[in-house]
Amino acid sequence: MTNITLILEICLKRTNSFIRFLLVGVLNTIIGLSTIFILLNLAGLNYWAATFIGNGAGAIVSFLLNRAFTFKSRISLKKGGLLFFTVIISCYFVSFSLSEWISSHIYGMLPFTKQNLSVVLGTCIYTVSNYTGQKLIVFSK
Repeated sequence: MTNITLILEICLKRTNSFIRFLLVGVLNTIIGLSTIFILLNLAGLNYWAATFIGNGAGAIVSFLLNRAFTFKSRISLKKGGLLFFTVIISCYFVSFSLSEWISSHIYGMLPFTKQNLSVVLGTCIYTVSNYTGQKLIVFSK
């Protein structure tokens, strides 16, 4: 067995929900960020509209995959969906407000526009806070 095979086997065990969450997150992040940057930079939508719509698209994919794959939950779609979107909305506003504030203080130190920097920072904060909320509130056993 190669080291990579061993690492993958350990990381993808049923008990490692964070790795599965990250894999689902890669997919919903591609969907969400692509939507955000297209709406922000090509369609001319403002920061809040673009991030809300993009994260909404990613959230739908995220809920379905996290329920079935990441947490293997049997929570009903109605109850789980309500809890999921409550956590998503809370994490969204906290994460992207905080990232906008941080970006306004470090803007100019990095070669990004302030809005694009806010999107990247917000996505990082959102990933950690969302995993915590999903694991402890929505899909808890």
